[in-house]
Amino acid sequence: MNRFLSLTIIVIFASSLCASMPEQVLVNRGSFLMGTTWREEGVDYEPVRRIHLNYDYYIGKFEVTFEEYEAFCDETGRILPDDSGWGKGSRPVMNVSWWDAIAYCNWLSNKQEIPLAYDSEGNLLDGRGEITTDPSEVEGFRLPTDPEWEFAARGGNASEGYTRSGGNSVDSVAWYKTNSENMTHPVGTKAPNELGIHDMSGNVWEWISDYHTDYYSSEETNPYVSSFSAYRVKRGGSWIDCPVGVSVDVRSKGLPGHAITNLGFRICRTAK
Repeated sequence: MNRFLSLTIIVIFASSLCASMPEQVLVNRGSFLMGTTWREEGVDYEPVRRIHLNYDYYIGKFEVTFEEYEAFCDETGRILPDDSGWGKGSRPVMNVSWWDAIAYCNWLSNKQEIPLAYDSEGNLLDGRGEITTDPSEVEGFRLPTDPEWEFAARGGNASEGYTRSGGNSVDSVAWYKTNSENMTHPVGTKAPNELGIHDMSGNVWEWISDYHTDYYSSEETNPYVSSFSAYRVKRGGSWIDCPVGVSVDVRSKGLPGHAITNLGFRICRTAK
């Protein structure tokens, strides 16, 4: 093969790979108080507990977009989810199930030639391909755990203690019921939080790796809920939610096969 043609193919492949790889932000290990002490109808009551994360991890700077998800669909023969006529491109992908989200994560791992994070049953896998409940042992791309998500949303070790991710002014940081015009918006168009992460309040709810259950322990290290529920956790609130619904401590739940217009996801990966 002509050397110039060979180099061109390599460059095109590399460019394609970069275009389909969501940008990530490093979250350094730390401890924080997780949960809330208030209750509203439809929102979990979660007693405050101290969480220790003894590993660093990367989390998506933005929610996964239609453009990024489309590359996955093109390569795997999946049908691109409907956008309700709002537009695709840099808007967060929606109408994706939990199973769709972890399939995307495994696809990214394959692209990077690293071990997969999930098996066919949705169990977390360590670097040797064995089932684990310790997120620090996982090497592949995955969904964030419930504590990872909240720690990042609060701003990690740089947290200023805001009610919402990035500030107390909901209009500055979130697309929600009052300002969204009943639709999603391109990611990154609201102010970021202390770590430079966008849209962890509002726009779309985000699938979390954990099964949904109530909190019981008052203190835990690297927690991950791997069973005991038919539901998976959702976080962050969305374009249709009220100001309280886009607070950093709010949790919800959904059946893993559920796919709706206000639910998407962002990626995560343990730092190695």
